[in-house]
Amino acid sequence: QVQLVESGGGMVQAGDSLRLSCAASGRTSSSYAMGWFRQAPGKEREFVAQITRGNINTYYADSVKGRFTISRDNAKSTVYLQMNSLKPEDTAVYYCAADPSRVIITTTAPYWGQGTQVTVSS
Repeated sequence: QVQLVESGGGMVQAGDSLRLSCAASGRTSSSYAMGWFRQAPGKEREFVAQITRGNINTYYADSVKGRFTISRDNAKSTVYLQMNSLKPEDTAVYYCAADPSRVIITTTAPYWGQGTQVTVSS
């Protein structure tokens, strides 16, 4: 089992930055694919960013490319999402996910955190 706990959300203004953290505990491994997803009110959960097994590659949604950066600290079993130049459309609950069996993480990942709210005002 893997437990994921997100933190770092909050209310900011457009153009500000936030860094989300996802602390993993339990049976964790740097070889897990880890990712961030978000869900805005009335919308489906969508992919934001991921880091593949072994930290080989990172992928981003087009909407956040160039503004968000995902990284992993294996010693702390923590994945980060640095979010810069935030926009009101980035407002959502952000979820961390982990998948020990796939290279690429999707919404079918078996482990999810409880989510952290990010609100960006214009």
